[in-house]
Amino acid sequence: MELDNVIIEPVITEKTQEIEALPGSKKRYCFKVHPGASKELIRQALHKLYDVKVVKVNTMVVGGRFRRYRRDRIQLASWKKAIVTLAPGQELDLKISV
Repeated sequence: MELDNVIIEPVITEKTQEIEALPGSKKRYCFKVHPGASKELIRQALHKLYDVKVVKVNTMVVGGRFRRYRRDRIQLASWKKAIVTLAPGQELDLKISV
C-alpha cells in the first residue's frame, strides 16, 4: 500500500476539537484511514505528509450506522479511525491542509 493512500481525511468534530484543545495535554489528532492500514503505516504516512514525529497511534473500527431509506433500514459502511499523539512541541494545522 502506498503511503499517499493511507490517510483519507482528518475527522473534525466537536469531540475531536475538545481533545485537541485540552490544556496541558499532548497534541492528539483524529484521522479516517484506509481499513487495511497498520499503525506503523499510519505513522510513516503522517511523517511523510506532515513532517511530524508520531509518538503513539491508537486505531479502532467504527461500525456503520443504520439509516432509513424509504421503508427499509440500510447500514452504512464501516470505517477505520486513528487517534494520533504527536511528540511534544509539534502541532498540525488541519484547517489549511483539508
